[in-house]
Amino acid sequence: MTMKILPVHLVFLLTFLAGVFSLRHTAVHIKAGEMVALLCPHHKGSNDAELIWTSHTAQETLLISSISSAEQRQMGLLVHGRNLVILGASVNHQGKYSCSQGNASSEFMLTVYTEQSREYEEQTTYSTTCFTQEYCMLNCPDVNIPDVNTPNMTTNDIMWHKKGESFPIDGYFSSVEKNNHGIYTCTRSYLYDQQSYNRTFAVILDVKPKIIQKSPTINSPLQDDVFHVDLGSPAVISCIAVAFSDSDSLHWLSGNSMLKKNESLTVFYNETRENIDGEIHITASLVIKMVTEEDLSKHYTCKLDSDDTPSSVIITLAQKARPSYISLAVGSVCIIVVMLLTTAVYVKFKIHITLFLRDALGCLSSASDGQSYDAFLMCYKSDTDGLSEDDRECLKSVLEERFGYNLCLYDRDILPGKAVAEAVLDCIEQSRAVVLVPTSLDPGLGSGLLSVIHSALVEKKTRLVFIKTESTEVSKSGSVPEALQLLSEAGNCVTWKGKRSLMPSSSFFWNKLRYHLPAPQHVPKIRLLTQTV
Repeated sequence: MTMKILPVHLVFLLTFLAGVFSLRHTAVHIKAGEMVALLCPHHKGSNDAELIWTSHTAQETLLISSISSAEQRQMGLLVHGRNLVILGASVNHQGKYSCSQGNASSEFMLTVYTEQSREYEEQTTYSTTCFTQEYCMLNCPDVNIPDVNTPNMTTNDIMWHKKGESFPIDGYFSSVEKNNHGIYTCTRSYLYDQQSYNRTFAVILDVKPKIIQKSPTINSPLQDDVFHVDLGSPAVISCIAVAFSDSDSLHWLSGNSMLKKNESLTVFYNETRENIDGEIHITASLVIKMVTEEDLSKHYTCKLDSDDTPSSVIITLAQKARPSYISLAVGSVCIIVVMLLTTAVYVKFKIHITLFLRDALGCLSSASDGQSYDAFLMCYKSDTDGLSEDDRECLKSVLEERFGYNLCLYDRDILPGKAVAEAVLDCIEQSRAVVLVPTSLDPGLGSGLLSVIHSALVEKKTRLVFIKTESTEVSKSGSVPEALQLLSEAGNCVTWKGKRSLMPSSSFFWNKLRYHLPAPQHVPKIRLLTQTV
């Protein structure tokens, strides 16, 4: 009874131990003096447990996780996260390393080579394949390298060398050729604690022939192995391959049947060879005398028969898309309609659009040009009707207090004792615009002074806004001085409609007046008061 039960217990015990101490063996090969990193893999269900590193070298068995960082540094070791980094490997570091976390563990067998050997080359050499006349990128392996986020460690650029050559090269070829075949060495360089460490790999570049497709009858290069042709028209599709041997051949197939070099057939191909810089360029041209619907349903294959690396390209034909003149016409009409609508909307609402851009977005605000005033309010004698003193005061108050204009007023800003003509010209000189306001009172501006004002405005290109009343018809009145008529024609006219113009600032009179005036250089006082409350 006991002899039968014991094996069962042993089997159970061995099964349990196998689950607890499941080891993963990884062989790591490194050249003496180089850096190598061992990465402990993640084990499911053990992330909360402590990660423990242990080394079993010829000198001793050491629990690395139990010693301080300074002692690890003296031994040339560095622990970061799940990485154990050996900064400069030596024969003293050779041996077995293990990491354990919870019930799972992994083992690494580190072999350090002090001399170049065939075994080392076999274990540390990688390969990549590229095709002639194509872009080729050499990839430096990232096996057993430290984590990029390792503290106080800087990763430098990768350096490439070709075996037998001393000067460095770039790790890519814009168009790789056969003579680029060979063994390349990439060196990953790291700076840690003001000392440099390297990790070196060998990469064998294998360059193989590649079929290059092109069509002399089509302007655009081949894309997705599809050629667009016209039904009822001839088509010529050329296939070019770079061969490594005179025995290599290039031919065309229709489906699984090889085409013939017979020009009397409706579909055939011809082949030419050319030696360019020691390379054999084979060109096989597929000729279809007249493309039919049947040709569109077939697959044509350009095949390179080579002792080195045979390759092939499958070609399908598709009918060229004909331009849709109806769509073009509809699109053109839509564009014209949109342009006309946009122009009509702008013409109708240009005043509102301009003021919105100026007030809300500040798009049309002007930078300071050194002039003291935004506008000069100057009265002129109107024989028909004019603004009363209260209306003129309202005009001045709204422009200054609500819209922020800095106005020059003759009776307020002109120093006494100055000649009228000189004082008016000074105001015009310091103002960015002039606003002529009609009044029933004579401001004392003679025709001579009006002519001088007109000349000054023309010379300085100063904006002029001419306010008139509904009963004023300057252009038809023969009694109006000629100089005043010239001023009204030179400026932008805005009509004062009596008490209706005293409505809120959204009225047509105020909008049109502000549209013709430049944007004020100062923030309106009413807005400043609102912000400080």
